Amino acid sequence: MSNLQATKDSSFHNRPLEESASLRRKRVAFAALYHHDFRWYFVTSMLAMMADNIEHVISYWVIFEAFHSPALAGFAVFTHWTPFLLLSVYCGALADRFDCRRIIQASQLIFAAVSLAWGILFLTGTIQVWHAVVLLVFHGIAGVLSAPGGQLLIHDIVGSEQLQSAVRLSATGRQLGILLGPAVGGALMVLWGPSVGLFANAIFYLPVTVWLLGVPYTGHSRGAQVGRSRSALRLREAFDVLRDVSGNWTVLSMVSLAGATSLFVGNAFQAQMPEYAHDLGTDRTGFGYSALLAANAAGAVLGGLLLEGKAFLAPRARTAMICTVIWCLAIAGFAAATNYPVALVLLFFAGIFNLTFFSMAQTLVQLEAPPDLRGQVIGLFHMSGSGLRAFSGVTVGMLGGIIGVHWSLGLSAMALLTVTLALLALTVRRHGD
Repeated sequence: MSNLQATKDSSFHNRPLEESASLRRKRVAFAALYHHDFRWYFVTSMLAMMADNIEHVISYWVIFEAFHSPALAGFAVFTHWTPFLLLSVYCGALADRFDCRRIIQASQLIFAAVSLAWGILFLTGTIQVWHAVVLLVFHGIAGVLSAPGGQLLIHDIVGSEQLQSAVRLSATGRQLGILLGPAVGGALMVLWGPSVGLFANAIFYLPVTVWLLGVPYTGHSRGAQVGRSRSALRLREAFDVLRDVSGNWTVLSMVSLAGATSLFVGNAFQAQMPEYAHDLGTDRTGFGYSALLAANAAGAVLGGLLLEGKAFLAPRARTAMICTVIWCLAIAGFAAATNYPVALVLLFFAGIFNLTFFSMAQTLVQLEAPPDLRGQVIGLFHMSGSGLRAFSGVTVGMLGGIIGVHWSLGLSAMALLTVTLALLALTVRRHGD
């Protein structure tokens, strides 16, 4: 690198450091947004998340119209989360060793290519089941590929002092993308049809891809060491990373907390929402059903904005667990609710506390991880917190087919509550928060 380029890159990195120094003495609302480059990342990554959900809305609808296959719909959900279970640690190792900008760009190009492929197949009327299977798999791989690299990148942009703000705002942006995706996807289908809608959707992946061409952040620019290589693509690597951080109770407890929430509850109850809507005496497909689906995401978005606006809740393991306890109670309350407005309010508050504990847990894991293993530890967190959602369909869905979805969700929430209280008791005893 030339002296001129080194000076230029140094100026980019020193500016956020100087800004952080002025902010760290007191809690500042939306602190991460004081970083010019984080503002760009926040907006462009939110558009990419919106595009991800637009594609889900359009592709799932056309798959249903073409095949009327519940098995294929179930496979779509399975392929969305299974790559996180199998590949998260490996993708974290890639993020530790290589330029995170290029990894994120590769994932966005895969997303865009999948969206364009869906559009071409729908337009020509040539889609077959094997096409859908291949595209769903590649979509899932693109999602896990960018997750650890994205977290390392925001850490590089804002530094440790404002990391919680950046993680919480990024999570809020993702929820906003999830909230907007169905509305924008539905509008694109109505205005232009599914094929043209997917062609247009591919454009939303471009802003973050292009923006990354002009920034100096690699995910390793603040003095972090290049990560140690993991030589193989095996689940055993996750246990190796777990062993490496076994002496850090905060990391272990947060990974365990994220895994338990995903395994016992996850977001499997959303797939059962038509039945909840019916049992609550509202319509299955109209506004009442849609409002139930949107309440959780809306709570997460507004909760994230309120928490950031008040610069509230410093990251502590004990606080994350207490928020998880409240989330369990809100979910259990929703499962038992017989009144529609009460159910809507409980889902809204569940969204607030879900975002709170998950973003706090992720912040703690990133702060406590060894610098040379940070990407792999983040990958372990995503493997636990996202990959295990593939099995929440068993604890909530399949069990619900036997004892009813209200009982299965309520019992799953109570099982999670028991695990969380045990972790909280151990944390208090060990003073590991």
